[in-house]
Amino acid sequence: MDTVKVAVAEIKARGQLTIPKKIREMSHLEEGQIVSIIPVGDGLIVTPRRLELDEARREIRKVIKAANVTVEELLEALQEERDRLYQETYGKTTC
Repeated sequence: MDTVKVAVAEIKARGQLTIPKKIREMSHLEEGQIVSIIPVGDGLIVTPRRLELDEARREIRKVIKAANVTVEELLEALQEERDRLYQETYGKTTC
């Protein structure tokens, strides 16, 4: 990681803190990304957090809901896509 000069930021009324753009870019932090904040002595470490399984499920549910499809419709479409890909690859149907 490149060296960056010390950045100064203000904590807002609701505890919000803006991470300077150069630091966000260097750390590959994006809007909406979850981070872990670890207290270390008098300081803090802020690090990107990977999605855990429950979080991944919630994100998938949001996508499905936003697409306005049921799980059954999604699974049916997935099977159709698999069949189409199999047909393209092997030239025969799976069933």
